[in-house]
Amino acid sequence: MSLDAVLSKIDEDLEQATDRLFELLRIPSISTDPAFKGDCDRAADWLVKDLESLGFSAAKRATPGHPMVVGHSGQNGPHVLFYGHYDVQPVDPLNLWHRDPFDPAVEETPAGKVIRGRGSSDDKGQLMTFVEACRAWKAVHGTLPGRISIFFEGEEESGSPSLIPFLKDNAEELKADIALICDTGLFDRDTPAITTMLRGLLGEEIVITGPDKDLHSGMYGGAAINPVRVLARIIAGLHDDTGRITVPGFYDGVAETPDEIRAQWEALGFDADGFLADVGLSKPAGEEGRSVLEMIWARPTCEVNGIAGGYAGDGFKTVLPSEARAKISFRLVGTQDPLNIRENFRAYVRSMLPPDCTVEFHDHGAGPASVMATDDPAFETARQALSDEWPREAAFIGSGGSIPVAGYFKEILGMDSMLIGFGLDNDLIHSPNEKYDLRSFHKGIRSWARILHALNS
Repeated sequence: MSLDAVLSKIDEDLEQATDRLFELLRIPSISTDPAFKGDCDRAADWLVKDLESLGFSAAKRATPGHPMVVGHSGQNGPHVLFYGHYDVQPVDPLNLWHRDPFDPAVEETPAGKVIRGRGSSDDKGQLMTFVEACRAWKAVHGTLPGRISIFFEGEEESGSPSLIPFLKDNAEELKADIALICDTGLFDRDTPAITTMLRGLLGEEIVITGPDKDLHSGMYGGAAINPVRVLARIIAGLHDDTGRITVPGFYDGVAETPDEIRAQWEALGFDADGFLADVGLSKPAGEEGRSVLEMIWARPTCEVNGIAGGYAGDGFKTVLPSEARAKISFRLVGTQDPLNIRENFRAYVRSMLPPDCTVEFHDHGAGPASVMATDDPAFETARQALSDEWPREAAFIGSGGSIPVAGYFKEILGMDSMLIGFGLDNDLIHSPNEKYDLRSFHKGIRSWARILHALNS
């Protein structure tokens, strides 16, 4: 099948593709606000109709919350499942928007043309890059390449409460050779990327109690245990002098980054000094001997996200507090087991308690990391296809954060995901004046056409 004809069709139809995206962007499908429930239904209906026009067998599937959209096309060839979400974030504060969030437009900026509007980048614009690639392919060849399933969610921006039950109930229908997830971005304006590592997350809150009431430090200071001092000692002991985390067994399941992946990261030309300087810092604070990209993509962390105890208001109060608390999160990589780490962390805290102190633990969630099997030839095939479209070669990269759906696809459907998107860091997702570069939309469509062609060649 000719790829050049498909790419030419995409170029010719960019204005019409943008108009179709605008139709979807005008629907205020805010999943967190019950007032927009009807609009979420309307967005799902719009997508079903559009997929049907391309030859997909598509349907809106009910859930206890907002509906899912599922579509299928083709019987032969590699089977891919494409995932995106049609719901969007609320628009508050509305007064900071330069235009109506649901009246999208193409605007000129110093960096080029952008599509302005809520959902333009997260995730309707990204979602439609794949749909438009399918449209161009169908227009040129009369059929779609290979076997394609579509799965659009309507609750991603509100915690995906229906996602896991839906995946479990429809696992056989949704299983594919590989998933394609579009809710990510470029490494930089000219460098495409496939995210293959997503860190997991473990959250713990500890509350240490000493005396049964706050005490006057003049009367009890020196004689009574101070929970803030105990908590400070516990926190200080979580890292050694080289930045390594001291929780027993913490590094079980942490693998070294493969040399070929490290080489790709080095070739990205990442400005580590500039990355830190942008937030007023100058020196990496993680494990010694690791690059900044390794620290944020491929190494686990232990961070204190909040700490409280005693009097911290205006003025001064010589109180010896009854309790002290901290919220601590762990970003996890590889095959680290969050539940084992939780138990080992709690045992470490208990071992540091002096007499007369007790501790309570509060669970704030636990999820493992996702590491994709990049030895699957499909990953290198897709990387080469992306490299053919963009000015710089594509790389397999990591993500410091978490994208839960990729883990659910692995756990429930037993398949890896290629996370490929075309957003930029300055797209202002979740913020007023969200935008998506018209170039990202255009080249994103072309990229998916190249990937579908390569996977079916």
